[in-house]
Amino acid sequence: MMGEDARLRAVVTLAQAMAAAHTPRESWRAAALGARDALGGSFAAVSVWERELGRLRVLVNAGALAEGEEDFPEEETYPVHQFPEIAEFLHEQWAGGGEPNAWVETAAGPAEGDADAAGYCHQRVAALRRRGRGSCVVAPIVLRGRAWGELYVARPVGAPVFGRSDADFATVLASVAAAGIAQTERLEEVRRLAYTDPLTGLANRRAVDMGLDAAVERHRASGAVVSLVVCDLNGLKRVNDTHGHAVGDRLLERFGSVLSLCGAMLPGALAARLGGDEFCLLAVGPSADEVVRVSEELCVRAGGMELGEGVACGVASTGDPIGEVRSARRLFRLADAAQYRAKAARAAKPVVAGRDGSVVRLADSPPSTPHDRRRFRGRT
Repeated sequence: MMGEDARLRAVVTLAQAMAAAHTPRESWRAAALGARDALGGSFAAVSVWERELGRLRVLVNAGALAEGEEDFPEEETYPVHQFPEIAEFLHEQWAGGGEPNAWVETAAGPAEGDADAAGYCHQRVAALRRRGRGSCVVAPIVLRGRAWGELYVARPVGAPVFGRSDADFATVLASVAAAGIAQTERLEEVRRLAYTDPLTGLANRRAVDMGLDAAVERHRASGAVVSLVVCDLNGLKRVNDTHGHAVGDRLLERFGSVLSLCGAMLPGALAARLGGDEFCLLAVGPSADEVVRVSEELCVRAGGMELGEGVACGVASTGDPIGEVRSARRLFRLADAAQYRAKAARAAKPVVAGRDGSVVRLADSPPSTPHDRRRFRGRT
């Protein structure tokens, strides 16, 4: 059995690993690996209780995986009624003024007359047997006073079974993991707010700037095709003036959904709202022709919306003859110039830089006035 000093070191190691995690996946994996090592297990998992769906969803498996188990499973879920202790047994403990303690299951099941039989779950015992494991300890992960999910650590058949002291230690480990998961979730929310447009749920200008900088660097390094579609939603001011800003917001949200749908036709594309009535799609990899086809589909769908007057759409792609693209700013200037042409001509289809002879000249010419519509976005 691990001594107190060793257990204290294990807690510190887990806390350090959780603090070093920058994404939810890193956080879940750190929790599973740290608990597995601290408890001398061969396998560990972290699951979340999805209350609205009535199920436990496995987020990560770590260690000696059984057949069919994956590190980060997409669809490993279990109906919570098969594991009622997470919802009922623990709730009864809290209702009685107790704390959410961990418990142990063995492949043999509880002995007759065992005082812990109230927490016995035959589904876990069956799972242990099916996967060649001899015992497990399950600890609830509690965030903001509610059961968020569980930490699960198992040992193989033939290894010493977990005991009461292991369950107590697992409770401590789960609380450390909970603090780390909560911190990661807060960071993720901050990131989401920093890079998401609050009205449409699309990426915002900051996310586009970062993504476009990285995309152009990739283009310069490997020749990857980078395409930018810049859109101006027509008729928003008229909708706002006639029906009010609440209806105008609905138009923006509706177009945001259309843009997201079309963006999904280009693997990995980033759909964003730049601000006001201006939107864009950033794609890395698909050919210029593919991007133009999707842009044409976007124009058709926008033209069919109940409100608004369609969209002015400009496309610039390194897959077209637009000259050397050494900076994100140049690609933005080209896409914006193409959109300017589409807006001025009230074009029903996208205008494409390199395929419309005037766009590249327009992008490379200085603005005629300080307030010229061609105020090409991008850092200087």
